[in-house]
Amino acid sequence: MIRILLVDDHPVVRDGLRGMLESEPDLTVVGEAGSGDEAVTAAHTHRPDVILMDLRMPGLDGAGATDRILAALPQTRVVVLTTYDTDADILRAVEAGASGYLLKDATRTDLTAAVRAAARGETVLAPSVAGRLVQQVRNPPRPATTPILSARELQVLSLVATGHTNADIGRTLHITEATVKTHLLRAFNKLDVSDRTAAVTTAMALGLLPSTRTT
Repeated sequence: MIRILLVDDHPVVRDGLRGMLESEPDLTVVGEAGSGDEAVTAAHTHRPDVILMDLRMPGLDGAGATDRILAALPQTRVVVLTTYDTDADILRAVEAGASGYLLKDATRTDLTAAVRAAARGETVLAPSVAGRLVQQVRNPPRPATTPILSARELQVLSLVATGHTNADIGRTLHITEATVKTHLLRAFNKLDVSDRTAAVTTAMALGLLPSTRTT
């Protein structure tokens, strides 16, 4: 059973999401929050597997709440669910560590698939959001040319994208965990990012990795 926390400042939206998600046999909503501050408290109380996070809320916003939650509960997966797909909103969410970014016009099938994918540790992007990221990584100060990642670096990032830990990747590729970290750090440097989620989303946006879609 995948445990979900709903975060949105509109009760009617939370009610609709709860009804949609709990109609699925493997999904359950364990809590709700109407603000970023409430989300941080609820995450510590309920320890959900996946948080569906709105972005723009009174007080602490969704990106800020995501950053605080993941700093304390790094195993939790946050999927942004919002009406906004502006460049600044997308990048702030990705930088905060969100595992996915969906728009509220997503279908029930897309939404439930995204929750399951996030719970598996996969990165999920709405197609329009992936397009926004492509535009961002092609603009300054990003390099004008696509970074060249080695075959091994791409292998490691591909496994990161499907939820594998460094130890899992080491066993799969028959290399040490320290070597995995070295490949990741080199990929981070080439992609001009500082964490795993940003590396995966940037590589997807550049076409270096296949995008995980919700359709």
